[in-house]
Amino acid sequence: MKAKDKAKGFVSLSAITSCFGLKRDAYYKFKCRADKRLKLEQQVINIVKKRRKSLPREGVRKLIKALDKDFRKTNLKVGRDTLFKVLRSQGMLTLRKKYSSRTTNSHHRFYKYDNIIKDLKVTRPNQVWVSDITYIRTVKGFCYLALITDMYSRKIMGYDLSDSLELKGCVRALNKAIYKAKHVTGLIHHSDRGIQYCSNVYTQILKRNKIEISMTEENHCYENAMAERVNGILKDEFYLDQTFTNVAHAKRATKNAINLYNEIRLHLSLDYRTPNMVYQLSA
Repeated sequence: MKAKDKAKGFVSLSAITSCFGLKRDAYYKFKCRADKRLKLEQQVINIVKKRRKSLPREGVRKLIKALDKDFRKTNLKVGRDTLFKVLRSQGMLTLRKKYSSRTTNSHHRFYKYDNIIKDLKVTRPNQVWVSDITYIRTVKGFCYLALITDMYSRKIMGYDLSDSLELKGCVRALNKAIYKAKHVTGLIHHSDRGIQYCSNVYTQILKRNKIEISMTEENHCYENAMAERVNGILKDEFYLDQTFTNVAHAKRATKNAINLYNEIRLHLSLDYRTPNMVYQLSA
C-alpha cells in the first residue's frame, strides 16, 4: 500500500483479517459464497416477478410448484423455506385482507329451500354448483359480481357484473353456466337465501333444467364457504379489491381475473392443478 493511502486512513485487507484472526483466503471464500447467494437470490426474484405479472399475489407454496420447471432449467435448488426467506427480504410476501359486505337479503316472501348438500360427498364436476354475489368498488359506487362455481373443480362456470343487486345479473350468470356446461343431469344448485336466488324467475330456470335447489340455513354463511372463498381469491390475488374508474373498467378487470383464475392459478385443494384442468379431465 502506498504511503499517501495510509496517510488518508486506508487499511490493508491483511491488517483487517489479522485483527479477527483470519486469513485473506478465508475472506475471499466468504465473499465468493456471498456473491453466489446474491446471484441466486436475484435469479429467483426475476423468475418470481415474471410469474407474478399474471398472478401478482400468488403465495409461496403455489410458487414452489408453479416455478419448479423454471428453477430446474436454471439449475437452481430452491425449497419453500429458501423462497420464503428471499421473498421476505425483498418485501414480496403476500398479505390477506378481510372483507365485510352484506349482499344478501333473506327477509322476503319467497320460498326458502333446505340444505341438501350438507353431508354430500362431491365426486365429479357438474354435481354441485355454488352461487354467490360480491361487491366491486367503482369511483361512482358499488357494482355487483354474481358467480357460479363448480364445487368439484373450483371452476367459475358463469359470472355477470352489473351496477345493481337486481335479479338480472344472477340470471345472466346462471344462463352462461348452463350454456357452458351443456349437460346438467343430476346437478344441484346451492346458494344463500338471498331474494335473487329464491325468486320465482331464478328457481323456474333451475326447475326447467331439472337442477335441484339447495340453500344455506338461516344465518349459517359457512354453509356456502367455498363460494365466499372464491370471492376472496378474486379480490386478494387478482386486484378486484381496488376501486375502478367505472363499470366498464371493472368488467375488463373481472374478465381477465376469472380467465387467470380458471386457467393458470394452481389450487392446493386440487393437488396443485388448475380448475380448467380438473374440470376437463373429469367432465
